[in-house]
Amino acid sequence: MKTLLLVAGRSRRFWPLHEKALFPVCGKSLLAHIIGRLKEAGCDDIIVVGGKHNVHAVRSSFPKLQTIEQEQLELGMRGALLSALPQIPGEDILLVSSNDVIDASAYRATVEAGKKADGAMLAQRVTRYFPGGYLSTSANRITGIVEKPGEGNEPSDLVNIVCHYHKDSTALFRALQDIDTATDDGYEQALAKLFPDKHYSAVPYEGFWQAVKYPWHLLSLLPHVLDSVKGRTIHPTATIHPTAVIEGNVVIGEGVRVLPFACIKGPCVIGDRTIIGNNALVRGSSIGNDCVIGFATEVKSSILADHVWTHSTYLGDSVIGENVSFGAGTVTGNLRLDEAEITSTVGEEKMTTGTTKLGAIIGSDVRIGISAALNPGVKIGRGTFVSSGCLIEHDLPDSVFARMKDGRLVTSPNTARAPRPEGREGYRRGV
Repeated sequence: MKTLLLVAGRSRRFWPLHEKALFPVCGKSLLAHIIGRLKEAGCDDIIVVGGKHNVHAVRSSFPKLQTIEQEQLELGMRGALLSALPQIPGEDILLVSSNDVIDASAYRATVEAGKKADGAMLAQRVTRYFPGGYLSTSANRITGIVEKPGEGNEPSDLVNIVCHYHKDSTALFRALQDIDTATDDGYEQALAKLFPDKHYSAVPYEGFWQAVKYPWHLLSLLPHVLDSVKGRTIHPTATIHPTAVIEGNVVIGEGVRVLPFACIKGPCVIGDRTIIGNNALVRGSSIGNDCVIGFATEVKSSILADHVWTHSTYLGDSVIGENVSFGAGTVTGNLRLDEAEITSTVGEEKMTTGTTKLGAIIGSDVRIGISAALNPGVKIGRGTFVSSGCLIEHDLPDSVFARMKDGRLVTSPNTARAPRPEGREGYRRGV
């Protein structure tokens, strides 16, 4: 059996972060977490299907895995299969999306059910409406998929998860040929052609499932990943000052420095060569490599990629990209005054995030000056600079310079570039 792991999506909904599958959470990329769970389930023969925009990065990160480049990205899952299946003719396949994080037991259950029939599809059993695809079934046999039927019109309580076993990949490839290309559901159209003649079993699943489509979904995933941190793992090269406090389950990486009166309250993962400064507090968070959590900073329930620098900063329920620097006194708001659910605008759509606690989502190569304030749920695009004393109430696009003028925020094209991290080592030596 071959496992096709799909990562070719362009992660547009993940803005201002990029390459969702490779974003780090607790020392490993999202893709590495999924691969680890697949291998735990016995799915060892994994082929990653990427796109032109990310396949080289995937090959660099996972040189031992076979990779296939999807040629027609606009065809979605159908395009991935049209590129991959001719290279593995006649194989039974497990089709898995990198958008979904599930337990290893779910992969095993899907394969076991599929081998007893013509195929199988995993489905989360839900108790309230979810805006996804629902399985229609007769007994345990799948008869169709109904996309976003609307509350009250659900054909079942089973929401489709892209963990699908196909015993006859040749039949699947044939079904993918004659498709109405006016819509983007070519794979679902192929399944509809297979269901009348082939027995696909529904595999109900009530375990952990986190769909990662929008950047704030990483914060929902974080506690689950941190649950796997058991006890304390402190690298022998790490130095921890006697007055520092380490509580709970933590991973502290190679060359980490924890300075006087700092506190790390687990579960936490602290990446290699990171500095936790004097009087800093880090709790329930994932900190990347080569970060500087400066004096009197608090990082709470957040995910920081590599090379993030702070100083007397508050980061709560936030996701921060690589090579981002915060000036002293910058704070992220993570709770509305009315404590209502936080909304976010994606494209032209204003949508709910499903949480009342959400700080900032900040792309790579951003610089934020001293005493800036960011409202709950604000997103800041890659390469953007924010001047001192700014109040950020709305999203900022990529590569702009934001400043206050006559009491309001104005933006212009950013003509500066964020220094590369390797050029800042002199500052680290002074910490």
